Amino acid sequence: MDLQAFLRHYPDLGHADAPALGLCLEALVAAGLDRLPRPAGGATLLRWQALARVAGHDLGLCKLYEGHTDALAIMQELDCTVAPGTTWGTWAAEPPRARVQADADGPHCRLRGTKAWCSGAAVLSHALLTAWDSAGRQRLVAVALDQPGVQVERGGWQAVGMANTDSRQVRFDQARGHWVGGPDDYLQRPGFWQGAMGIAACWLGAAQAIALPLREHCAKHDEPHAQAHLGAVDSALHQAACVLRHSARQLDQAPDADCQLLARRTRAVTEASVDSLLRHVGRALGAGPYCLDRHFARLLADLPVFIRQSHAERDLAQLGQQLAGEAAAADRGGWCL
Repeated sequence: MDLQAFLRHYPDLGHADAPALGLCLEALVAAGLDRLPRPAGGATLLRWQALARVAGHDLGLCKLYEGHTDALAIMQELDCTVAPGTTWGTWAAEPPRARVQADADGPHCRLRGTKAWCSGAAVLSHALLTAWDSAGRQRLVAVALDQPGVQVERGGWQAVGMANTDSRQVRFDQARGHWVGGPDDYLQRPGFWQGAMGIAACWLGAAQAIALPLREHCAKHDEPHAQAHLGAVDSALHQAACVLRHSARQLDQAPDADCQLLARRTRAVTEASVDSLLRHVGRALGAGPYCLDRHFARLLADLPVFIRQSHAERDLAQLGQQLAGEAAAADRGGWCL
């Protein structure tokens, strides 16, 4: 069974809670549909197409699926094996008041502290998380969640959009973990920015699904204003799709290259395209689909939350800072044809 056929068996996840999404992820894993091509491994576009397809179906499921497949890619990159049938979260948020300490315990480690923004914490079997060793270095740690010393805290997640990911805080009290890679590998490996572009593919997949009712409306109704909105939506989606296809080729051609600038540009263009789409679709269709089309309404509630994995102007400022700090290239920073 391919991914598209699988998703047809789960036609309506709009009212699914976190346990239902967890079961769906387990079924994806059992079917082998989590084994995506590795980023920059020669088939990056196929990987991103899978992420986009799941995102267009349900962003709550996509949040778990993307985190799981990201964990698999990271561990493959860092030569760490994964037990069959396990489901993973990638938990790397580092707010100042939620930090996990990892104390060496022979070849393993013991975790203490609280991890925030842990999507799917109550339904996953394992997590790959960032922690800090005794020398103050960031480390990646794999941890089984069904052991003493792991407590998923209740409450706190009051979201309307992305409600069913049930992202919670997880408290660790001497839970046993396993080192993955070496100090600072999470941020310094080539796969960090490669994976960051995969998130943009999720944004685009959800945006494409949101655009379909407008396209269908315009096919049935000769309304110039709606057609103008559709034209604007088409140009926005085309722009983002072209950038993602270009970026996938770049990664596959130079898998070990520093792709931070490429990633920042890709995410910025995709985010701007999604922002444009959200504005135009709502103005074209009015309140009807928001109120009468469950799938459409769910995506419109979820996507603005999901896309806040971007930090908006702060990310744009970092892009501008990176460009300003580099010597002027012959092609003016990649702007020329």
